[in-house]
Amino acid sequence: MPVHEDGLGPLLQWATARLDRPLTVADLAAEAGLTGRTLIRRFRAETGTTPLRWLLAQRVMRARELLERTDLPMDLVAERCGLGSAPNLRAHFSRELGISPSEYRRTHQPVR
Repeated sequence: MPVHEDGLGPLLQWATARLDRPLTVADLAAEAGLTGRTLIRRFRAETGTTPLRWLLAQRVMRARELLERTDLPMDLVAERCGLGSAPNLRAHFSRELGISPSEYRRTHQPVR
């Protein structure tokens, strides 16, 4: 999937569909048909951030969705959004949003 006139859109969709898997800059660059350095440059130009910061933001966003819509245990939420473990989920989630995943779930999940 070489990057052309569509910019990084197709690559971002590809990565978003694989958030539960380990993804590196090298993986993203290979998928885009670019070198790592070129990908980082283009990524920053198009998104204003680095590929790994973007991936982390997407993973936290996926965790938010799972916390809002499911009753999955924290370990499974962490696994499905690519953050690996509940402690890792808590650390990244709290740093990014200023609230723990458990607190977020309590305040954002619909009453059943």
